[in-house]
Amino acid sequence: MKVVIIEDETPAANRLSKLLLNFSDEVEIIHKADSIESSVRYLSAAQNIDLIFMDIQLADGLSFDIFEKVKITTPVIFTTAFDQYTLKAFKVNSIDYLLKPIDENELYKSLEKYQQLYPKTANNFSDKILKLMQDMNAIKYKERLLIKRGQQLSYLKTESTAYCFADGKLCYAVDFNGTKFLLESNLSQLEEQLQPDNFYRINRHLLVNIEAVKKVHTWLGGRLKLEICPPTTAETIVSRERVNGFKEWLGR
Repeated sequence: MKVVIIEDETPAANRLSKLLLNFSDEVEIIHKADSIESSVRYLSAAQNIDLIFMDIQLADGLSFDIFEKVKITTPVIFTTAFDQYTLKAFKVNSIDYLLKPIDENELYKSLEKYQQLYPKTANNFSDKILKLMQDMNAIKYKERLLIKRGQQLSYLKTESTAYCFADGKLCYAVDFNGTKFLLESNLSQLEEQLQPDNFYRINRHLLVNIEAVKKVHTWLGGRLKLEICPPTTAETIVSRERVNGFKEWLGR
């Protein structure tokens, strides 16, 4: 919990800091300000504040003036030696109002109230940043395959691709209707570019879509032999070193 304290009396600020740090190891006092001017300057540029403790009467005026000079969306707990400002306090971001000298139990009740109103969930700032970084680093798999037809280029949707196979130095894709297309990419490139949940390279010559696998038979030497649709002349035996990976993929 990142906390800012706005208080112009040093002993009061120090006592509040001590009480807050005693409340939880997760409390971090990230800044202290002692005037409207310094508070506005800091809050105008600050980010990631969880909670503000704000004395109402500061040396250069009432802290309510801060809200007129900078937009504050962070929850606030007001502290004051007087109680005539209670109503005005709750017209801004206040979640509680503490009278000085601050009672330890009352302070902790306010903090518990804050935790109930603003629980730390999986949607907090740190998790959002982490997810954003993961999304930025996520691999973007192909949705279309570039195909050659004479002097023309076209494409085949990967969802319509039953399998891809290598024939010498050439590579082809076959759709679920059995139509064959010459590809620009080779099989090794396709293995990296296609969604691995949907496509698996069973041997040196064949990369199959899981929707094309109709039957799996045990074969000699612990290998597997596939029946795929549409049929292919390419070898459909899963090589020995790929059997375990294929089983895992099939049952994913």
